[in-house]
Amino acid sequence: MTGSALGRLAAAVRAWWRERLGRRETDAGRWGEQVAAKWLKRQGYDIVGRRVRPNRRDEIDLVVRRGGQLVFVEVKTRRSEFFGRPVAAVDARKRHALCRAAAAYLRRTGYPRGCYRFDVVEVVGEPGDDEPVVRQIEGAFRFPPRYRFPAANS
Repeated sequence: MTGSALGRLAAAVRAWWRERLGRRETDAGRWGEQVAAKWLKRQGYDIVGRRVRPNRRDEIDLVVRRGGQLVFVEVKTRRSEFFGRPVAAVDARKRHALCRAAAAYLRRTGYPRGCYRFDVVEVVGEPGDDEPVVRQIEGAFRFPPRYRFPAANS
């Protein structure tokens, strides 16, 4: 096999693997979001939106409300905790993107009254599991001070 043919074969195998793996990750992520939404409903939250895209580049997994609190939820799904807790994947870059998305959402909805919060919901398991482990980290992080919102009218 020539070098260029071997290179094309390797590229084709990588593309096939990326497509196969990406689809599996997407399926697991959507399953985790469904599990998290059902779990949050049982905890008394109302689902306001799923996979909300307030602008072109950002997405909020779930927007939920309970009482006067609007909660932006990032769902992290893992098959196991062998490599650590799922919440560890919510790094500074991800928090920045979530804050940007939440600020865009609030602008688009006219800054609804109440408090805003960011939670992370961990789902450990995979489709077909009877009882996946679900944990909610309330107030996982806050808006940085540079974000300013209009004061609520009394």
